[in-house]
Amino acid sequence: MLDLDREIGGLTCRDVLAHLSDYVDGELDSATIARVHEHLRGCDQCTRFGGQFGAVLSELRARLTTPVPLDAARAQRLRDRLAGA
Repeated sequence: MLDLDREIGGLTCRDVLAHLSDYVDGELDSATIARVHEHLRGCDQCTRFGGQFGAVLSELRARLTTPVPLDAARAQRLRDRLAGA
């Protein structure tokens, strides 16, 4: 279980988790990124959780950006419906 109130580098684990998605997306300002890095250097629980979160996020992004081809029958039904529209 995470101790969310543990403070390292001026941020609690709760703060880091609140910024985690923006951190992974590269949407934080440089000062906040530096504080998150400092926290992660000293916090094994956030480093572990952040690594898992990042891996899941990367996998989801890969699946969402990779088009799934339609089988021939489904593609033909779609073309038929679009032609009739």
